[in-house]
Amino acid sequence: MSIITEASLRNELKDKEISQYIVNSGIIVTPSAKEYLRERKIELVMKDQKEDSLNTDHEHEGKESIQPKYSALFDGGYFDDKPEYMTHIFGSKLVLKDHPRIIFRGKLDSLQSKILEVQVAASKQNKKDLVNDLNEVLTLCRNTMRAEVLNEPLADINILGLDEKKLREMSHEPKKYFNIQHILPSWEMGEMLISLNTIRSTVREVEIAAVKAFKSEDGISRTDIIRAMNRLSSCIYIMMLRQASGHYR
Repeated sequence: MSIITEASLRNELKDKEISQYIVNSGIIVTPSAKEYLRERKIELVMKDQKEDSLNTDHEHEGKESIQPKYSALFDGGYFDDKPEYMTHIFGSKLVLKDHPRIIFRGKLDSLQSKILEVQVAASKQNKKDLVNDLNEVLTLCRNTMRAEVLNEPLADINILGLDEKKLREMSHEPKKYFNIQHILPSWEMGEMLISLNTIRSTVREVEIAAVKAFKSEDGISRTDIIRAMNRLSSCIYIMMLRQASGHYR
């Protein structure tokens, strides 16, 4: 539950001249915050009381009422200006920048940066097919970010022309599909394969961050996003197998 503190009120109101401070019913207002409002002769009005209050209050005509611009989802406080240590989780809701979902978004953003770096390197080596495959990976990452931020379901995965079942099968049976054994990365394999392996390990970090972000006492939500990251890891491994078997020449 969110809490309105004296400190958050002082930061928000500063020198503003208002007659009422309106908050949602059920929000906790600390005693010191209430005292601060009394000292400023500002009436505290719960949102479900707003209409009655405005109909009966003639004393403060000509003064504005104010509702906070931002509210903290978990960490307490209402703010007119967004604090530097907080960021949007959705809409006007703020959380601290180390919130698990913000960490997940940061990891996903870092993954996209690494993909772009490898695309540039692949383009310099004239590996157009690899650039195109990486573009599909990038698109899935961007769709995942959109689905998380907007709280939308993530569409079924089909990448490199492979559905989820085929991704798992091909990544588990390299001898059958690529005529090579499973890869144990080594520097001798060359810059491009090692770069793909870096993407693969970064995907794993994003997957772990997703589990932490969507874990609660009721279980795991957004299993569609976690599943997408798992399949993306398989996808990158298939691309490593393609590189090792000469597919991207």
